[in-house]
Amino acid sequence: MKGIGGFYYVKTPSGVVECRARGIFRKQKRSPVAGDEVALATENGAAVIAEIAPRKNLFVRPPVANLDVLFLVASTTQPTPSTLVLDKLSAIAVDKGVQPVILCTKGDLAATDFLEQAYAKSTLPLICIDYATGQGLDQVKAWITGRLCAFCGNSGVGKSTLLNALLPDAGRETAAISRKLGRGRHTTREVTIFEAFGGRIADTPGFASLEAGRAGFIPKENLEHAFPEFGPYLGKCQFTGCSHRSEKGCAIRAALAAGELSPTRYDSYCAMYDEVKDVKDWQQPRRPGAE
Repeated sequence: MKGIGGFYYVKTPSGVVECRARGIFRKQKRSPVAGDEVALATENGAAVIAEIAPRKNLFVRPPVANLDVLFLVASTTQPTPSTLVLDKLSAIAVDKGVQPVILCTKGDLAATDFLEQAYAKSTLPLICIDYATGQGLDQVKAWITGRLCAFCGNSGVGKSTLLNALLPDAGRETAAISRKLGRGRHTTREVTIFEAFGGRIADTPGFASLEAGRAGFIPKENLEHAFPEFGPYLGKCQFTGCSHRSEKGCAIRAALAAGELSPTRYDSYCAMYDEVKDVKDWQQPRRPGAE
């Protein structure tokens, strides 16, 4: 549920256990993170983390493992949404096997048409939130049920407002959890997992830009797979190894011309491809393994 100062707080059938990790992990340059499934043992009368189960994914900043859903919070205005930022974050999520869900806030201040049009042809769910009517909140809760989720978005998009609307008691709840798990130390920086709506939410302070830089690096060969709506067209281009940018007989570009793909999503793909196209294999940052 949380790790701080070398102590880890593990939920077990008999309650939350405070423990340390076995020294072997340090030698292996591994450490438990929030979201890990672990096995406990007893050493010198104290509980220790003896094993970390294989992970399906790992985020380095903030440290959280086994995420199922990443909610990308975007406001219609103040700040104006950047589809490139949203597409980068969603691509990193897809690349790590996480389902991105876009949450559109501040619909009362500006129309949501721009974001709705941008993602209409994508496979990404987009939920418009209206706090006055409660519209969209039940859909968000349904995505949380049975899954480990996190909320991500630039500052000012309304993450706190959204979490307060979903969990009116969360302020008190998270403070109580922080006291229980870490006695309130560094509560602004540590990831804490708490349960809600039959699922779990990773409270990830600072989960704004994710790791769109080095740790979120996606090689150009993998990039086409990070845009799920490209899937039906892959393998149908005239040339093997098509970059989908200027080649003749490109199935992706034909689908774009036919109005089957979103122009803003395609523009984001091209911009991301240009950023990584000249990076050689040996220059690529080491991608954090799931293990």
